[in-house]
Amino acid sequence: MELTEQEFHRYARHLIMNEIGEEGQEKLLKSKILVVGAGGLGAPALMYLAAAGIGVLGVIDDDEVDITNLQRQIIHMTHRVGDQKVISAKDTIAAINPGVQVITYNYRLKADNAFDLIKEYDLIIDGSDNFETRYLINDLCYFHKKPLVSAALLRFEGHLYTFRHSDSVRTACYRCVFAEAPPDDLVPRCEEAGILGVIAGVMGSLQATEAIKEILGIGESLAGRFLIYDALETSFHTIKLPHNPNCPLCGDKPSINDVEI
Repeated sequence: MELTEQEFHRYARHLIMNEIGEEGQEKLLKSKILVVGAGGLGAPALMYLAAAGIGVLGVIDDDEVDITNLQRQIIHMTHRVGDQKVISAKDTIAAINPGVQVITYNYRLKADNAFDLIKEYDLIIDGSDNFETRYLINDLCYFHKKPLVSAALLRFEGHLYTFRHSDSVRTACYRCVFAEAPPDDLVPRCEEAGILGVIAGVMGSLQATEAIKEILGIGESLAGRFLIYDALETSFHTIKLPHNPNCPLCGDKPSINDVEI
């Protein structure tokens, strides 16, 4: 494909960068990214991916916009309270970059609808807020050999991971970190513990950054490490994340060999 005159102007600040250039921008325009969740993480990720010129953005969420979302979910507006989040997100993306194709899925991601969906995309961004969905996305990305950029946040802290599984690359997966979900009373949800809204913006933007790096094949991948952001300390820490040979999914003797539907 060749860039149009309008695209040359829109993406001019990408084109002058040696790491991206015209060839890299064409890769972005051809790419397809699925964002799971149009909430705190998905909102900034979707907006920056749209601005960057990702050709197709899929967004899946079964929720409606609530006034309590607006403190951090910046893709939604006050006048859209009560609307489906995927439609609200699509409208904002269209206002940012009408050249991006947005495919909406107004339902909750589950095993019976996710298998065929995820294989249609080049990369998955996990913006979900529960372990059940995170495990499902992780397992499907592993079986489909799709790169996954995942994040989590609570109060003043955020975590970021990239997981890659292909014939040539094998890194840790989400189950290497959390073999099983911790008890509910140990991991409060944001409506119980609270969250500084801008933390979602930081982590969602980092997810978009890592996704773009993976699509372009530039820089150092976060795969094999995970990042911790502490807003109160204004600190970023990166910790090595080794593959776990006892992982029930990607270990030497896996007990999970398929996604149950």
